[in-house]
Amino acid sequence: MENIFDEKVANQVMARVDKLTPETQPLWGKMSVDQMLAHCNVTYEMAYDNIHPQPNAFVKFMLKLMVKNTVVSEKPYKKNSQTAPAFLIKNERVFETEKKRLEDYIKKTVSLGKAHFEGKDSNSFGPLTANEWNNMFYKHLDHHLTQFGV
Repeated sequence: MENIFDEKVANQVMARVDKLTPETQPLWGKMSVDQMLAHCNVTYEMAYDNIHPQPNAFVKFMLKLMVKNTVVSEKPYKKNSQTAPAFLIKNERVFETEKKRLEDYIKKTVSLGKAHFEGKDSNSFGPLTANEWNNMFYKHLDHHLTQFGV
């Protein structure tokens, strides 16, 4: 798994993002490119911005039990995988706004560095290792950038 905390890797990811245009079509799935960018931003909103409600204790327990390993492992996501309700983007978004937000979040992640994420609480899974955060961030981005052919 690539290391999203590494500036070189982050720059490679942002170069892929830069290849997207408002007209880029997915190779699979139903999201438009602006919705995909907004969808990818949700992961970072949950890490940095207090705008998504935390699940209650029972839901968090179930997420840790049934979903966590899929999200934080190095195993790639399958095409057309189911997503959590908070990640569903139903309306159109402004492509350039979402693209800039994603690039800013990636830069912030590099700036804060791996040590910042060691033991940091996840909205859904509780404390994660820096490696688990990396896998979650990088794997999700790689999955959707591949979905859009970049």
